[in-house]
Amino acid sequence: MRNLLPSELVELAGQVVEANRAAGRRVAVAESCTGGLVAAALTEIAGSSDVFECGFNTYSNGAKHSMLGVSDDLLETFGAVSIAVAWDMAQGALKRADCDVAVAITGVAGPGGGTEKKPVGTVVFAKAEKDKALDDVVADRKNFGADQTRAEIRFQAALVALELLLPDDPAVPDP
Repeated sequence: MRNLLPSELVELAGQVVEANRAAGRRVAVAESCTGGLVAAALTEIAGSSDVFECGFNTYSNGAKHSMLGVSDDLLETFGAVSIAVAWDMAQGALKRADCDVAVAITGVAGPGGGTEKKPVGTVVFAKAEKDKALDDVVADRKNFGADQTRAEIRFQAALVALELLLPDDPAVPDP
């Protein structure tokens, strides 16, 4: 066996590692519905320790609060699958990992757990970067579709998260 994960995921993780190495950036991830899949993809790449600082696997609300400092008020008001919570997760990972960029993923992978407002397939992403203004929010909500399997939703979410970890201009290192 060459890789544990699908080649598309590993290839993108390789691009993330190389681009962030060239930019001199360290990265971290805060994962919920992907359960460590993004961290696994990054560590599938030899030499990823040059770039990957750590991953926070915060599946429960309690873990989001205790490990990342996500506000209980945000969790209660907006729910775990929200831009507010994803943003707080990304900020918490950035601070606790002392890295340059952190991406957070939280969602409903199914097959159950969806609601009318947050159906199965809903995944929210956020990216926080060191030395960026707090109001410079990079966050997005996607719905991969309730017709997708749990594995397909998690796979697509991991791909989006890896894309968010690519530097805006990978050819130019951050100062």
